[in-house]
Amino acid sequence: MASILRSPQALQLTLALIKPDAVAHPLILEAVHQQILSNKFLIVRMRELLWRKEDCQRFYREHEGRFFYQRLVEFMASGPIRAYILAHKDAIQLWRTLMGPTRVFRARHVAPDSIRGSFGLTDTRNTTHGSDSVVSASREIAAFFPDFSEQRWYEEEEPQLRCGPVCYSPEGGVHYVAGTGDLGPA
Repeated sequence: MASILRSPQALQLTLALIKPDAVAHPLILEAVHQQILSNKFLIVRMRELLWRKEDCQRFYREHEGRFFYQRLVEFMASGPIRAYILAHKDAIQLWRTLMGPTRVFRARHVAPDSIRGSFGLTDTRNTTHGSDSVVSASREIAAFFPDFSEQRWYEEEEPQLRCGPVCYSPEGGVHYVAGTGDLGPA
């Protein structure tokens, strides 16, 4: 994979998934969405989708053979999910902190105000997923947003979003540069 040239102060991208357990409950889905906004993430892209079992297997192939793999694949294909591309100066770490620990029991004790501490049900039905590194973020974003060009985004959209002013479109569910009249990407 070619490396993408970024300015030192460039925004970082991460993939954020809202899992079927949260999407099935509109109040939880909206609460998580509001946490994204209140933590000053820029929503670059957003989509809701039903994930095919084959796509889940491909996405989670690094966990194949582990005791939770089949349960995770079945769960992620069980209903709609919401996928976001989020941008922030330190998007990956901030999103992971906001999500809280993967294990819900631990999240409830060490990060009770985290998303998983507040809304997680089990270690599989733990409300959210987030990329764990820049490399993972690029791979995961490409899996959910195949038409998104990270390089083109860093060349064209990122400098404008970073320098602002930026507005949020509730209709489109994404942020855009103020004054462009654009309600987000097509």
